[in-house]
Amino acid sequence: MDLAYLWFWIVGFLFVGYFVLDGFDFGVGMSLPFLGKNDVSRRQVINTIGPVWDLNETWVIVAGACLFAAFPEWYATLFSGFYLALLLILLALILRGVSFEYRHQRDSLRWKRGFDTMIVVGSAVPALLWGVAVANIVQGVPLDADHEFIGSFLTLLNAYGLLGGLTTLLLFFTHGVYFVALKTDGQVAADARRLAGRSGLLTIVVAAIFLVWTVGMAFGEDREFALVTAALSAVAAVLLIASWISNARGREGWAFGFGAFTIVSTVLAVWFALFPFVMPSTGDPAGSLTIENASSTDYTLTIMSWAALIFLPLVLAYQGWTYWIFRKRITRSHIEAAAAAPAH
Repeated sequence: MDLAYLWFWIVGFLFVGYFVLDGFDFGVGMSLPFLGKNDVSRRQVINTIGPVWDLNETWVIVAGACLFAAFPEWYATLFSGFYLALLLILLALILRGVSFEYRHQRDSLRWKRGFDTMIVVGSAVPALLWGVAVANIVQGVPLDADHEFIGSFLTLLNAYGLLGGLTTLLLFFTHGVYFVALKTDGQVAADARRLAGRSGLLTIVVAAIFLVWTVGMAFGEDREFALVTAALSAVAAVLLIASWISNARGREGWAFGFGAFTIVSTVLAVWFALFPFVMPSTGDPAGSLTIENASSTDYTLTIMSWAALIFLPLVLAYQGWTYWIFRKRITRSHIEAAAAAPAH
C-alpha cells in the first residue's frame, strides 16, 4: 500500500480515538447542569473524568501533529480556512482545562459555579464545532486553484455542517451521560440513566438524518467507497439503538460500549465518504486536495511509519493501564468523606 494512503487511515484512526475518548469527556462536562444538583453530585460527575481527561485530549494533539507531517497541504488549507472555528475550539479546551484544575481551589459557591459554567461551555463548543468542521471537510468547501479557502466562517454554517455539529453534540452528550451512569452510584447514576434515555432518542433521530444525508452525498458524487459508507452508517444506527436499549435495561457497561462503537462507525463512515479526497473543492475543481497531492514525500512518511510502529503501541498500552487503575466507580460516600477530611 502507498504510504500516503496508509497515513490517511492512521490519521483517521487517531481522530476516531479522539472522538471516542474526548467525546465522553465533552458529554460529562455538558451534563453538569442536569446531573449536578449540589456540590457533592457535581464533584461526583467531574471526578469520573478527573484522572483521564487530559490524557484523552492528547489524541487531538497527536492527530494534528501527524496531519501536519503527513499531509502539509491539507493541514495548511484546513488551519487557514477554518482558523476561527479551530481557534474557538482551542479557547474552549483551554477554559475547560483551567476549570478542572481551579474549581476546587476555593470553597466559594460563586467561584465553583463560575468554573462549572466554563466546563459546560468548554465542552459544548468543541462538541458542536468539531462536527461542523468534519461535515464541511466531507461535503467540500470553496477552494481556489492554489488550494486556498475562499469562504468565511459563515460559509461553514451551512445546513449539512450545522447538522453534523448537532449530531456530534448529541452523540457526545449521550456518550458522556452513559459514562456517568457507568462510573457513579446512587442518585447521580439513576439520573444519568434517565437523562440518557431522553437524549438517546433525540440522538437517534438526528444522527439518522445526518448519516442518510452523508450516504446520499457519497452516492451522488460517485465516491469510491459509497457502499462502505452506507454499510457503516447502517452499523452505526444499529449500535446507537442498541446503546439506548441497553441503557433502558440498566446495562450501563453495554450502553457505553455500544455508544463508543457508534462513534467509531460514524467517524469511519464519514472517512470512507471522504476518500480519496482529503478536502474536496466546491469551487475550482483543480483546487481539490486528494490523498496524493496533499501528502509529504515517501521519505518523510517512511520515518513517520517507523515512529508510529514503535511508539503507538506504547501509548495505547499506557492509556489502557491508566483506565484499568481508575476503573472503580466514583461513589457519593467517597466524595463526602473527602469533603469532611481536614485540610493539610
